[in-house]
Amino acid sequence: MKKIFFLTIVLFLLFVPVFSQQNSAAANLILNHYAARNFATGAIPSSDLDTIIKAGIRAPSAANRQSWHFTVVQSFDLAKQIVSDAVSGNVLIVVSAQGDGKTNGVQILDCALAVQSIYLAAQALGYGSRIYTGPIDTVNSRFKTQLGLPSGYNAVALVKVGKLQGQVDAVSAASSRKSAQDLVTYK
Repeated sequence: MKKIFFLTIVLFLLFVPVFSQQNSAAANLILNHYAARNFATGAIPSSDLDTIIKAGIRAPSAANRQSWHFTVVQSFDLAKQIVSDAVSGNVLIVVSAQGDGKTNGVQILDCALAVQSIYLAAQALGYGSRIYTGPIDTVNSRFKTQLGLPSGYNAVALVKVGKLQGQVDAVSAASSRKSAQDLVTYK
């Protein structure tokens, strides 16, 4: 009995630092992310792209409906028509939901969670990522067929993922943020 107890304590002490480091890494990623603007040319390896998409697929959703669809735009010409600042080798990930894209609030929230997961996964892998909602009306009115969106689905948001130019970081590249004091109320 003493051996089992001792072994349990040793294993616990060995793994606590691993779990703490993982939690710290996740917190650092979330606290230091930024919407990249300086993308460089260059393709994203398919294994990294698959990981980024899996992050979206694994996002939480209401009642586990997973009512989203992901369209990965790797064609530079098509990406350039949708987002004017597209860069060769970067991808656009179009996240779409069932419905008109405006009135189905639960599906919109589900897609927002998937978008955030994609956005953060890309940065965790060392890529730049940026979320776009401005081009959504254009995507839904002009590009649904070209993108192959499923029948009854409309685009909700886009995430651009790509390599970064030079050395950028969350301090030099991020927009300023409001303070917690201005945004949070504790009761």
